[in-house]
Amino acid sequence: MTTHKRKITVIGHKNPDTDSVCSAIAYAELKNRLTNSDLYVPRRAGDINAETRFVLKHFNVDVPELVEDVGTQVKDIEIREIAGVAGSISLKNAYTLMKEKNVVTLPITKEGYLEGLITIGDIATSYMDVYDSSILSKAKTSYRNIVETLDAELLVGDETAIFDAGKVLVAAANPDLMEGYIAEHDLVITGNRYETQLCAIEMNAACIVICEGATVSLTIRKLAEAKGCTVLSTPHDTYTVARLINQSMPIEYFMIKERIDIFRTTDFVDEIREVMTKKRTRDFPILDTKGKYRGMISRRNLLDMKKKQVILVDHNEKSQAADGVENTEILEIIDHHRLGTMETMAPVFFRNQPLGCTATIIYQMYQENRVEISQKIAGLLCSAILSDTLMFRSPTCTPADKAAAETLAEIAGITVESYANEMFLAASNMCNKSEEEIFFQDFKKFSTEDVTFGISQITSLNAEELKMIGERIKPCLEQFRQNQKVDMVFFMLTDIAKESTILLYEGEDAAALLEVLYGHSDGESCIELQGVVSRKKQLVPSLIQAVQQI
Repeated sequence: MTTHKRKITVIGHKNPDTDSVCSAIAYAELKNRLTNSDLYVPRRAGDINAETRFVLKHFNVDVPELVEDVGTQVKDIEIREIAGVAGSISLKNAYTLMKEKNVVTLPITKEGYLEGLITIGDIATSYMDVYDSSILSKAKTSYRNIVETLDAELLVGDETAIFDAGKVLVAAANPDLMEGYIAEHDLVITGNRYETQLCAIEMNAACIVICEGATVSLTIRKLAEAKGCTVLSTPHDTYTVARLINQSMPIEYFMIKERIDIFRTTDFVDEIREVMTKKRTRDFPILDTKGKYRGMISRRNLLDMKKKQVILVDHNEKSQAADGVENTEILEIIDHHRLGTMETMAPVFFRNQPLGCTATIIYQMYQENRVEISQKIAGLLCSAILSDTLMFRSPTCTPADKAAAETLAEIAGITVESYANEMFLAASNMCNKSEEEIFFQDFKKFSTEDVTFGISQITSLNAEELKMIGERIKPCLEQFRQNQKVDMVFFMLTDIAKESTILLYEGEDAAALLEVLYGHSDGESCIELQGVVSRKKQLVPSLIQAVQQI
């Protein structure tokens, strides 16, 4: 039996940087080469920046699919692929299908689109309710349905035609009395009496059903054909025919068409669970992204579902993770940052090392597992290290980072310094970007002592460009702070060549924090920090320490 591999998402943090994206791609590649049991798929939790786009294009690697919410969706659980049926099929046929498929609800579709639902309860109601004798024609029942339901043979007429006028009656009286209650377009259930058959035809009946397989004379057939009267022959007796005939009605007459609770494959399970618990409905139809019917789910599907499985790279704080991470099963965390607020339901593989880049850890894991690194993967990992360590200038850079980058550069066929300059130049091209795009391309939130703050960072080799960006962003900082609902916000304009940062800030206690840290602030929500280039190792730890002192 063929088993489908379960997809496991490998994903970095929100506002992904080059390390976050490249490490996810490289680690998914490593996991796929080490195991055949599952399929590891790299994803991204936000829009990629210009630097990362340059890297992926340079090494001809596709941009990972965007997944802003990693919570379990309907498409991640088992959808019962119950085929849709046409609304024209009979109640009897629908009931038979339900028994065969062991279901209590059938979806009614047309050209792949959902038209309605019919349940076992709807069919039971159709049997139990007392309808007037014209219900068969009101339901616009096809003669094909009547033939199937009565196990009949069509002797005269067209089975694709519709019985859409008149009533159903049993011809139990003699012909003289029948003339008084047979009307034009009626369907008459009769036996083998020639006179009764003739009377029904002469009264312009739409159809006569002859029971118990009685022989129908050639004269009756010719008269019926001339009058446009359909003739059916059934092996059942009159009582059975009268009991069965209402089961030939099309299910579209009884189907539920309005106020149906419909879910889509992209809906999140936590959202639909609340709806399902409030409804007495047992089964719910699922549509795909194009609005076409996919299948059915029930409450039992939710009880039996398995959460989406994820591996987190380059972060371990919930505030930085993609939405919905709390509703997933976290299998692994590979990171190089401080320990944050991530909680898991079960023990996980957690590898955290004080290195300059997550990509360095991924490189070590390739080495430890003796897996050869391809030119593309080497290029991605090397790019991530150069980006995170600012080409080895950042204080976070370790000898291990530098040695890994140099080895990877050789495999990738690039020269570290010239390639890094190209990469940084691509990243610093901000002319056509909005203030919001610039600020949030590398933004992270942090919290400590009930204080939350956000830090964005831009790096460049061009001091004039940094100055221009600062002038554009400064008036927007307070609005960004309010939108992100943080107490303080900081914007690092890092000059790679000078190894310094201009820090813009907003927030009630931001100036006081910087006073504690650096002994001064210029009162203009701006301060220059010589030798500060790392958010992770220099600014964040200092801010957290200062928060605890004031």
